[in-house]
Amino acid sequence: MEKTISLAEHRKGILAIVLAAVVWSSGGLFIKLLPFDALTILFYRSGCAALLFAAVYRQQIFRFNKLSLMASAFYCCLLIAFVSSTKLTTAANAIFLQYTAPIYVLLLEPLIFRSKIRKPDLWCIAACMLGMFLFFGDQFGGGSIKGNVLGLLSGITLAGFILSQRLNTPDHHFAAIFWGNILVLIVTYTAFSQAPTPNTQQWAMLLFLGFVQIGIGYMAFTYGLNRSTATESSLLAMLEPILNPIWVMIGYGETPSLLAGVGGGIILTALALRTLYLEKAKRKILREEPQ
Repeated sequence: MEKTISLAEHRKGILAIVLAAVVWSSGGLFIKLLPFDALTILFYRSGCAALLFAAVYRQQIFRFNKLSLMASAFYCCLLIAFVSSTKLTTAANAIFLQYTAPIYVLLLEPLIFRSKIRKPDLWCIAACMLGMFLFFGDQFGGGSIKGNVLGLLSGITLAGFILSQRLNTPDHHFAAIFWGNILVLIVTYTAFSQAPTPNTQQWAMLLFLGFVQIGIGYMAFTYGLNRSTATESSLLAMLEPILNPIWVMIGYGETPSLLAGVGGGIILTALALRTLYLEKAKRKILREEPQ
């Protein structure tokens, strides 16, 4: 059954997931600036994130169960499938296909948690997918079939990661992410071993990607996921792809198109209206409950 979340804790959860999306979105700029291939960047990034989780959560990283291992596998596949997809197909295809995740979550969450599909979620997902299509509309290309399949796989694994974490108890969440990063290290070691040694500036960017973008990002997302629904978490995470080009514009000089601005505005508006509507509905229920 779905657990009850207080209004105050729910708000904290929303803010944490928004923070995670903002932090995640900063990665595009540094990945674009770094001269290494995607798997090498993944190795450094996951290595730093694993160190951060080990230092902060210590003994908690050894508290794992079957659901933790499942979440770790989803996490590892998610990271590798997405970066591989971006190498084999267009970036627009890869991002759009990854953020089909809320659709899978919306369909599966009621079955897993025995909850009802809410109309605001349906309308929000429809609006967000329209916004994503407009946002990346002028960038869509055919790409390779393999790249597009991997992009679709990254969306499925993102949904699987969110649902398996949401289904598990909070004290097992940190181990799932820690061991997921260890799996990434194992898979990407060969690419790392063949890459040149980073210089000082490159090290700074790699450390930021590992400790901040992935490390702090997933800490905030885990905190928020414990205080919101899986559907809500996956929807709010859609802030990441629309914020990513803003960082790239600031640091790299690439300017998003007008159509991208319209699409981004639709997504932000849909997420804001959904949050306000559900918060208002929750306050009404709390007022009507007997004291």
